[in-house]
Amino acid sequence: MLCWVVFALLIGVSAGAGEPKKKAKAPSLANGWGNNIKWVKSYEAGLEEMKKSQKPLMVVHHLDNCPYSKALKKAFVADKSIQKMAKEDFVMLNLMEETSDQNMAPDGYYVPRILFVDPSMTVRTDIVGKHSSRLFTYQPEDMEHLAENMKKAKVLMHDEL
Repeated sequence: MLCWVVFALLIGVSAGAGEPKKKAKAPSLANGWGNNIKWVKSYEAGLEEMKKSQKPLMVVHHLDNCPYSKALKKAFVADKSIQKMAKEDFVMLNLMEETSDQNMAPDGYYVPRILFVDPSMTVRTDIVGKHSSRLFTYQPEDMEHLAENMKKAKVLMHDEL
């Protein structure tokens, strides 16, 4: 009887040994903000890519557990024109931690906030959201305003270079 138990265990172990191990999928840089968009890994990588491509950098500061960030993310992903511009016309970065560049928090450290940087390395503090208490925040109902600001970031950038 013991022989049969040992035999069955050996068969089970050897059968499982031949199965390929599934690789753990690396977390997406999109963090839910649009899987069809090419996202850069860090602020420094974004600045480098921006200089090479001559496209403005769009930085989305957010937190996974913030209800305002979650609501903005849902609206951002649902807006096809924003997704198209983000994919085609911008270097895209979403950050869940602050950068060492203090220019990325011109009116404070809060989330969500969206800032634009042009290829001359200028943070576009003139391109703001609708809310005077937090200039660079957007709410789900502000997607039309965000789309206009994205167009403004592209046009201003090309006119000024």
